[in-house]
Parts: sequence; structure tokens; C-alpha cells
Amino acid sequence: MTIADIQAILQLAPRLLGLPHRRIWSSYDEEADVLYLSFKKRSHADDSELTDDDIIIRYEGGEVVGITVLHASKRASSGRAARRAARHRGSARENPV
Repeated sequence: MTIADIQAILQLAPRLLGLPHRRIWSSYDEEADVLYLSFKKRSHADDSELTDDDIIIRYEGGEVVGITVLHASKRASSGRAARRAARHRGSARENPV
């Protein structure tokens, strides 16, 4: 793990603390490019819902017990690009030519 990895984790901390779930287990399947997030250690979903943006919400007894993020790496890279563009737009406004 590099210093950059640790910094990335530290940037996640405030977002994780703001979530309604205090425990989150994650697993990433690189071959399938799927990120699994579970909010209950031993969950057995009895229902699920596929959203329009390819996220599967898993339910157990009507409670959300996890989400499955399809095409996870594509979302991460598009998210980084969007943040870079937003920072660039912000700095362009602050420093007009």
C-alpha cells in the first residue's frame, strides 16, 4: 500500500461515516468488474431491484442488506474525470484570463 492509497482511504472516511450503515463489507470481482457492498455480515437477500444505472439493490425482509455495482471500474474512472473537470472549471473561474 502506498501513501497515495492511504490518502485515498482517508478521503473516503467522511463519506463512509455519513452512511446509515456502520458496518460495510466489500468485495470486488475484477474479472466481472463488479463491486459488492454488504451491510449485514450474513445476509440472504430474498428480493432485489436493478436500477436504471446498473446497480442491484439487495433486500432481506424489506431491509436493504447490500448493493451490487456493475461496471464498477468504469464508474470510478468517469468519476475521477468528472472531479478533475470540475476542479479545472473552478480554477478557471477563480483565475480568469
